[in-house]
Amino acid sequence: MTERDALAKHNERMTALAGFVNALGLRLIGFAVLRPFTDNLTDTDSLTNAAWTTLGWGIAGLAMHGLSHYILKRPAVSLRHTRQP
Repeated sequence: MTERDALAKHNERMTALAGFVNALGLRLIGFAVLRPFTDNLTDTDSLTNAAWTTLGWGIAGLAMHGLSHYILKRPAVSLRHTRQP
């Protein structure tokens, strides 16, 4: 395997990882948006609790979405010092 092939393989794996993290983040954001519509909100305490829970899911989703952008913007790693068979 040449150095170029190893670098291309690494880049493909990082792209796949970023896509996976992005999908999870967007699902968490969707969950945060849709959850209040499915909850049975009868009293004020559950309303404020649901708002904090929704905020938490939304922040977690945004953090994972931002992490995926960070993974994609990282520079490619030089693989010159790795052992090759």
